[in-house]
Amino acid sequence: MLSDFETQLLSVMMMVIMLGMGASLTFKDFAISLRKPTGVAIGLVTTYLLTPIVGVTLATMLQLPPAYAIGLILMACLPGGTTSNIFNYFSKGVLSLSLLMTIVSTLFAVVLVPVTLGFFSQGIEGEWRIPPENVARVLFVLLVPTLIGMLLRKLNANVGAVIEMIGGLLGVVVILFLIVSWVPRNYQLLLTTSWQIYFGAIGLGVFGFAVGYGFARLMRQDKRRARTIALETGIQNGPLGVLIVLLTFTGVQQQEVLLIPVLYSLFIVLTSSALTVWFRKISAAEDLARDNAKIGALTRT
Repeated sequence: MLSDFETQLLSVMMMVIMLGMGASLTFKDFAISLRKPTGVAIGLVTTYLLTPIVGVTLATMLQLPPAYAIGLILMACLPGGTTSNIFNYFSKGVLSLSLLMTIVSTLFAVVLVPVTLGFFSQGIEGEWRIPPENVARVLFVLLVPTLIGMLLRKLNANVGAVIEMIGGLLGVVVILFLIVSWVPRNYQLLLTTSWQIYFGAIGLGVFGFAVGYGFARLMRQDKRRARTIALETGIQNGPLGVLIVLLTFTGVQQQEVLLIPVLYSLFIVLTSSALTVWFRKISAAEDLARDNAKIGALTRT
C-alpha cells in the first residue's frame, strides 16, 4: 500500500514533527499546567478514555471485520498531533491549552497508548492484535526528538520557534503526501470500500469533536476552551497511526489494517477545516460582543 521509500520517508517526517512538537513547549509551561491542570486533565480523559470508547462503539455498531476494527481502535487510542494546534490557531482557540494538551498527551502516550490499546482491543482476534510493546517502542523512540525539541527551545527560543513552525507545517504535509501518493494508486480500492468503513473513519473524528466539547462543558470549561478541547479530542495523530501499522504488519494484513488510519487522516482535514471555519465565526462574534459590551460600559460612565 505504501512503498519502502514512502515508509522510510514517513518515519523521518514523524521524527521532525515530534521535534517540532517538543520545540513548541518550554519546561516552564509544565509548571503553569500544574497550577491550572483542569484543561490538561480533561484532555487526558478525553484522549485515553472517551475517544477509545467512541472507537470501540463504532467498530461494534458497524460490525467491522477485525482488520478494520483494530485500525479504528488504534486511531482512537492515539494522542493528538501538531495538526490540531494549527486548526486551533486558525479557529481562534486557546492555543496555549492546545499545545499543552498535545505535548502532555504525547508524553503520557508511551505508557497510556499501549495500556488503552491492549484493553480496548481485547475482543480482536490474536493475529490482528497490535502488540502493546510494539506501540511502546515506537512511541519511546519518538519521545526522544520531542525532548530534544524542548531542550532546543530552552537553549535558543528563536531556533525553537523555527523548528516548531516546521514541525507543525510538516504535519499537514504528511497528510497531503498521503493524498498525492496513496490515493491515485488505490482509487479502485476506495471505490469498492463499504460505507461502514467510511463511516467509521469519518465518524471517529466527528464524534470525537462532540464528546470533547460536551465533556469540557460538563466540567465547566468556558466555550472557547471547550472548542479547543473539542479539536484536540477529535484530531488524532494520523501519521503516527499509519507508521505503527507499517511497522507492525506486512503484506495483505498491512493493507487491510492501514485502510482506516489512512482514510481517517484524509477526511479529518476536511471535517476539521469545516469545524474550524464555524468555530472561528463563533469566536469572532464573541469578541465583537465583548468589545461592544466594553464600549457600552464606557459610554455609561
